Amino acid sequence: MLERVPAIRVLLLPKDTNAYGTIFGGVILANIDLASAIEARKIAAHRFVTKAMREVEFHEPVYVGDIVDFHTTTIRIGRTSVTVRVEVEAERWGNPPLTAGATGHGERVKVTEAEVVLVAVDSEGRPTPVRP
Repeated sequence: MLERVPAIRVLLLPKDTNAYGTIFGGVILANIDLASAIEARKIAAHRFVTKAMREVEFHEPVYVGDIVDFHTTTIRIGRTSVTVRVEVEAERWGNPPLTAGATGHGERVKVTEAEVVLVAVDSEGRPTPVRP
């Protein structure tokens, strides 16, 4: 079985936590935005701006020390927009996240998923066709 390659991979740190000791949802959203932009750039070399984040679902918390993968798939290419599906998966080694002497991969947990709509814009910030 082929392993999926994430658009981005992030190690989350204490600075990313909320008062409950889990990672801020906004940190996850910012990385979803970044991953979707990387996917859109594979379609065309435009400047893309985020128009909408749809169906964002947080399934599980993310903890300090989790390695978080943001997997992307283009699901629609419109005239001026690209819609990208982002699936977020955390790799963790239990609580605390890292067990002394652990090697290899930890448990993989689907933590978040979202659909992002990005619009291609020209140098003046106006929508432009994704493809000529």
